[in-house]
Amino acid sequence: MVQRIYLVRHGQTIWNYEHRYQGHTDTELSPEGIEQAIALQKRMLHKNLTAVYSSDLKRAYETARIIAQPHNIDVKVCSGLREINFGVWEGLTYTDIEQNYPDLLKLWLETPHLLHVPQGESFPIVKERALKSIKEIIYSNHKDDVLIVSHGGTIAALICSLEGKSLMEMWQYKQSNTSVTTLIINKGNITIESINDVSHLQS
Repeated sequence: MVQRIYLVRHGQTIWNYEHRYQGHTDTELSPEGIEQAIALQKRMLHKNLTAVYSSDLKRAYETARIIAQPHNIDVKVCSGLREINFGVWEGLTYTDIEQNYPDLLKLWLETPHLLHVPQGESFPIVKERALKSIKEIIYSNHKDDVLIVSHGGTIAALICSLEGKSLMEMWQYKQSNTSVTTLIINKGNITIESINDVSHLQS
């Protein structure tokens, strides 16, 4: 039996709108983010979801709760699904970082796998903790369809890992708010069916 894992980026936050780096900062959904989550809820209404997981950050949990509500499923929280810790960058805009951390910004744009923001973490660390969490979720829900709400950087790192690509290529896999990336698990093999699907926001 084929199993599907739906990887979802959380809905928009005010900091997303303001182009501020969030990382582990526990921001909440904006009104638009709530509307995006409701749109995805409607799209997933007829999917046979048996479990819903979320990062432990509010923006992800609230997105997951909205989607899970019609399925009468309690959201399971997993801290391994968190976004990267951006350390001293958290709360800063791109312009702030450009002015104050130009060398680190160059790493971020050209070689993101080498970036380690002071007081933060690196994407190789994010990839390993997220991959461990995903594998545990797949094992715990054998053959069942599962929805997981996480974060843009975390999902991009996971896609690189599953595609066997370097984290240098993670910019190819930018995730929009409430986008869906679908994984197919068949006889232990994981393939990617779709990436960054936001068709529910286009009606």
